Amino acid sequence: MPEEMTESIASFPFKAIGYVRTSSRYRYEMPRQAAFSGVPAFIEWAKGEQRYAEAAKDLAGFDRIWVIFCFHLNWDHWNPMVRPPVSPDGKKYSLFATRSPHRPNPIGLSCVELVSVEKNGLFIGPCDILDGTPVFDIKPYIPEADAFPSSAAGWHDRIRDIGYNVAFTDVFLEKSRFLASLCNLDVENFCRIQLKYSPLDASRKRVKKYGEKQYRIGCRTWQILFHIEEEEKNILVKDLFSNYTEEELLPASPDKYGDKDFHRAFLEAFPC
Repeated sequence: MPEEMTESIASFPFKAIGYVRTSSRYRYEMPRQAAFSGVPAFIEWAKGEQRYAEAAKDLAGFDRIWVIFCFHLNWDHWNPMVRPPVSPDGKKYSLFATRSPHRPNPIGLSCVELVSVEKNGLFIGPCDILDGTPVFDIKPYIPEADAFPSSAAGWHDRIRDIGYNVAFTDVFLEKSRFLASLCNLDVENFCRIQLKYSPLDASRKRVKKYGEKQYRIGCRTWQILFHIEEEEKNILVKDLFSNYTEEELLPASPDKYGDKDFHRAFLEAFPC
C-alpha cells in the first residue's frame, strides 16, 4: 500500500478471535503482570469461526504464548503522563514508558504459559487478563527472539528496593484456602499483589486503619486484616472476614453480587 494511502487511514477494523474465561472479574484483582498472577484462564474461540482451531494446532509444544487483547473496559480516556501503581518515587512517568491499561488504543499484551491446545480454545496458566476480555491475536513466545533479561528497564529498575515482604498466619491460610475451594476466589494471591507495594495507598486500595500498625483491606465483599512493620518492610496477613452484617445475610436479603451463599458457608465453617 502506498505510504500516502496508509497515512490517510484513521482507523483499522479488528475483530475478536476469542474471549478470556477466568475467575478474575474486577480490575483491582489484577496483578500488574501475568508473572505475578495465580489465576489461570481459558481462551475460548469466538463462535462461528472454525478456522481458529486449525490456526492454533501447531502451538502444541510451545511453553508460552503472547496474547494480544483489548482493554475493553478502558475506552474512556488516556493521559500522556501517568502515575504507575508501583513507582520508586511516587512521580508520574510518560505513558509509553509504562504498562498503563489506559492507552490511545486499548491494546494489551501478555506473555502467559500455554497449558494445552483444545478444539474450542487454549488453556493458559496464570494471567493478568479479566474475564470476558476480547482477544485479537495469539503469537508463540520464542526465547531467543523474545527474552533479553540483561536489558535496562529505566525507572522500573529502582522498584526492587521498595517492596514489602508479605507473610501469612496459619489462620488466614486455612480460611483463604477454604474460600478458594468454595468459590475460586484467591485472596492469598490478592494479598501478594496488593500489599507488596504501597500497601497503605488508600487512593488505589480499599484500605483502612484498624488499630496500632493494623489495617484492613477489602477484596470484593471480604475484609483482610494485616499487621505492618514499615521500617522493616514486613507485612503479616492475619485473618479473613466476611464484610456482610448478620442482617445482610438473612435468607430474604437482596444478593446484589450473588455471593451471599458463599459467605454463609464460610461463616458456618468459621463462626465469629
